[in-house]
Amino acid sequence: MSVVALLGTGIMGSGMARNLLKAGLEVRVWNRTREKAAALAADGAVVADGPADAVAGADVVITMLADGAAVSRAMAAAVDGLSAGQVWAQMGTVGLAALDELAAFAADHGLVFVDAPVQGTRQPAEDGTLVVLVGGPADPRLDPVFAALGDKVLRVGDEPGAATRLKLAAVGYAITVTAAVGEALALAEGLGVDTELFARVVTGGPMDNPYLQAKMRAVLERDFTPSFTVRGAEKDTGLIAEAAAQAGISVDLAVAARARFHRADELGHGSEDMAAGYFASFPNQP
Repeated sequence: MSVVALLGTGIMGSGMARNLLKAGLEVRVWNRTREKAAALAADGAVVADGPADAVAGADVVITMLADGAAVSRAMAAAVDGLSAGQVWAQMGTVGLAALDELAAFAADHGLVFVDAPVQGTRQPAEDGTLVVLVGGPADPRLDPVFAALGDKVLRVGDEPGAATRLKLAAVGYAITVTAAVGEALALAEGLGVDTELFARVVTGGPMDNPYLQAKMRAVLERDFTPSFTVRGAEKDTGLIAEAAAQAGISVDLAVAARARFHRADELGHGSEDMAAGYFASFPNQP
């Protein structure tokens, strides 16, 4: 039985841990807020006291944390438990600059480093239907792990960074569509238009899609249970803008979306689903 250490059991990591357990893997979990990891004990996970305890003797180490700084702190704390030859799948979205630093850390400690961000939010993480993007060396120890987490695995390159570049493009699409949906509904409301009429206009036509329906329903029903938070969207659009600037590319929509999510965060919606970026259109309202 493969032993998997999962560092980070938030919105995404908790669902991922449960699917790894369902696949028959031994899973050790750690989270900075211990209560989030402890909730997985009932599913059969071993709750570690610290990152080093989680990774000691593990075949696979997964990091699913908020940003590059959080991953760096967790892996630095894990050093005493790491051993050369372990495979490390970095599965959160950390951006290109942080990824280079993490790859260097892996090389310094003899780890097999795989850039493997996922496309998807809470529900796909819980259902085991994430899209796993893989850049880096092929390692058979990851096959059962990725099979448990996703229904699509795309190998996009032999070097770390290839998968993160694709992830930034894909998540940028999702985030900017979400921002556009919120802005369109806010505009309709501000102009005195019944938002249900807006929904009728776009439903069933060429502009319709399941994602539009989900985010539109979240706004209309005021259900902002987080699948991916406003704060996370703000962070990712910042990473997109940073990568684009290095490539000499203008990403006006991502920059504008980041400003909207920042305003929504300042208005108190940072921990809500990114559909709550809708509130950025009403900066003078609480």
